[in-house]
Amino acid sequence: MDVRDFDFDLPSELIAQEPSPERTGARLLVLRRDTGDIAHTRVSALPDLLRAGDLIVVNNTRVFPARLLGRRVPSGGAVECLLIRRAEGSDTGRTEGQAGDRKVTGTTWEALMHPGQKLKPGARVEFAGTHTIHGEVLDRRFFGRRLIRLWTEGDVTVDAAVDAIGHVPLPPYIKRDDALRDRDRYQTVFAKQRGSIAAPTAGLHFTPSLAATLAERGVAMTEITLHVGYGTFQPVRVDRVEEHRLEAEQYEISDAAAAVIEATRAVGGRVIAVGTTTTRTLEAVAQAHDGRVVAGRGSTDLFIYPGFAFRVVSGLLTNFHLPRSSLFMLVCAFAGRDRARNAYDAAIAGRYRFYSYGDAMLIL
Repeated sequence: MDVRDFDFDLPSELIAQEPSPERTGARLLVLRRDTGDIAHTRVSALPDLLRAGDLIVVNNTRVFPARLLGRRVPSGGAVECLLIRRAEGSDTGRTEGQAGDRKVTGTTWEALMHPGQKLKPGARVEFAGTHTIHGEVLDRRFFGRRLIRLWTEGDVTVDAAVDAIGHVPLPPYIKRDDALRDRDRYQTVFAKQRGSIAAPTAGLHFTPSLAATLAERGVAMTEITLHVGYGTFQPVRVDRVEEHRLEAEQYEISDAAAAVIEATRAVGGRVIAVGTTTTRTLEAVAQAHDGRVVAGRGSTDLFIYPGFAFRVVSGLLTNFHLPRSSLFMLVCAFAGRDRARNAYDAAIAGRYRFYSYGDAMLIL
């Protein structure tokens, strides 16, 4: 398949720069897979669109403030660091030694750093606020990435210091600095497990009140975890879809979640995935276990594009995605490329808001 088959023109003014005033106030385009019919409503109408016996599966990952702003040492020049993933074998607060009478703890990360040309192995950096994080570049990696060791002094761990002074890693298509409000709004109400550098954005539309209304209607809900990595923004750099590769991301499915998913499927209930992250996790686990969703943790690099045979997910709530992106390809795989394109054309004509802080689409 040609990547150009998944291209479309999107007016830049439709890229949402701010969230909706109310989480459930976002617009909702409903696409029926069997007929291609399209309807327009609001996320608040979700209880009327689902039925008793359906199961909603959400991603409970928590975004951490992975963007660090600081200075180079000793020059004082500005430096920016986006933490992508912890290096293998590096834990959250390993004791490195002593600095005088102060304990030093540190971890090693893969990161994107700016200005890259000045940050060679051995370069030192510092990020200061209510806590201070020290850093040293250890190695250069592909696509401008660096391996960097971060450490703190005293009793605070690197993770705690990052949480205190880091910035919300808003996607690059949001053309503004992060604000205090983003710490809440770029986080789902389900967020528990710290580990993502991007929100599972379809989940941003839920509130406790909406979840309660769904439960009253007989629609159950369960949580799984997939920690969203930088791959969610990774462009498709190849010409042929089949040649693209996703970066592996860590997932976990509890015993309780696996049990309720399988029980729902056993009685013919629909599994409604909230977001592409949830979809990839469920389908990856099923692919590895003869079609069953089982409890456990691991990593997945499953890339879903047209031709994929879905075994678990029968409904998908998702935001509107980038042209040529792996996320849009997943939507095309689930809805059918022509019907997905028609729905996107309708969304553009209807002035829907796109991407992370945008409106939503329900495919049934």
